[in-house]
Amino acid sequence: MPIITKKGLAANQILKEEHIQMIEEECNTSNDFLEIGILNLMPKKQDTEIQLLRELSSANKLIKVTFLNVVSYTSKTTNPEYLEKFYSTFNEVKNKKFDGFIITGAPVEQMDFSEVDYWNELTTIMEWTKTHSKTTLYICWGAQAGLFYNYGIPKHLLPHKMFGIFEHKILDENTPLLKGMSQNFKAPHSRHTEIFENDILKNPNLTLAAKSDDAGVFIVENKAKTQVFVTGHLEYDLNTLDNEYKRDLSSGLDIQEPKNYYKNNIPEFSWKENGFKFYSNWVNEYVSK
Repeated sequence: MPIITKKGLAANQILKEEHIQMIEEECNTSNDFLEIGILNLMPKKQDTEIQLLRELSSANKLIKVTFLNVVSYTSKTTNPEYLEKFYSTFNEVKNKKFDGFIITGAPVEQMDFSEVDYWNELTTIMEWTKTHSKTTLYICWGAQAGLFYNYGIPKHLLPHKMFGIFEHKILDENTPLLKGMSQNFKAPHSRHTEIFENDILKNPNLTLAAKSDDAGVFIVENKAKTQVFVTGHLEYDLNTLDNEYKRDLSSGLDIQEPKNYYKNNIPEFSWKENGFKFYSNWVNEYVSK
């Protein structure tokens, strides 16, 4: 089933070349679709667009996607004309209801939440999703922000960046999110901070669905299954970690090679099917219910 996006979105042609069905909004005549909003806080917005649309296509549902950006911060990496054309603001959608909503990560994790320029705007949106979306998926820093805002759970600075591909244990075998995924499934992480497992376990409103012995807390959901928090990046494509590693090296940063990622110096896409299964499960078991 196709993904419905705005006409001319940069991701459209790339995904069509991958034989993923896309419908540009003005060509859609159906009203029978799921509607998902994505608050894209990542600096390379077009990369994130492609990654998330690719994953959502695995659900085999007709999905209309609306990308949102914050107005309390001006992106330094995305042309404002592109945002004006292809992105909506919160004020433009605040009266709508979504079947699902995604809040991405952002490269601000080493800052206190209150120091982030758009923190007040983000908390307004997080509160709004409780009544305007059936389910909200928080990714990486977005997950840390969501856990802090909704449950008071803090993040903690790591001595070194958690960077690479790690194996994960399924702790809640009854969660639909991990249906079809095996024990020790792999997923990428790229972050400087972490959530303590005990903070999740002692909160009666939360369930720790999956964790890694090396990377720690991975997937958390609330008992009502209306909020999902993922501290890693199942949406990443093959070369994302490689690009991040080379970027940091060229910037002179103290960065270690991503763990368990290269095979004979070539990136290995060991989590590809896990990403498709997770996003398909989220759409089919949570968004479309």
